[in-house]
Amino acid sequence: MKEFSRRRFVLGTAAAAATGALAGCSGNGGGNGNGNGNGNGNGNGNGGSSGPTGRAETFLSENEANTYDGMEDMTGQDEVIVDTGAGDGFAFSPAGIVVDVGTTVVWEWTGEGGGHNVSSEMDSDFEFESERTDEAGFTFEQTFDEAGAALYVCVPHRAQGMYGAVAVEE
Repeated sequence: MKEFSRRRFVLGTAAAAATGALAGCSGNGGGNGNGNGNGNGNGNGNGGSSGPTGRAETFLSENEANTYDGMEDMTGQDEVIVDTGAGDGFAFSPAGIVVDVGTTVVWEWTGEGGGHNVSSEMDSDFEFESERTDEAGFTFEQTFDEAGAALYVCVPHRAQGMYGAVAVEE
């Protein structure tokens, strides 16, 4: 009898999971593919959430990154500066940027908010990590030689929402 109860439980759980999964599929299949999740159904496919910009937008939105208010287009520049310790001292500014392949991003410490670092996240397409410091004017730079999404965080201030992202586009 014990085996029968376990089996019924497993089957019931599987059925409930399948019902939930199917319920999530009841939409109209729309979505514009631009990574903003508005689901308007126009199907224009201009970027998709899997592209570098879409991945960066999703990462910053899901982590409620401080100062994030959309991706800033910084294409056409050889070097871009991101303030580290911006806002209330617990933000990157701008939090999200779009750059061209070959651009060097320079993170410059403001001296506000204590010791910061810049550390790539596991799902980033790039690996990098600065030292931790609170020295105003300290810089760390990374040149991005291929397309991808550089998703990063200040490890000591992760809980305060100190996230950033660089979308490197071709």
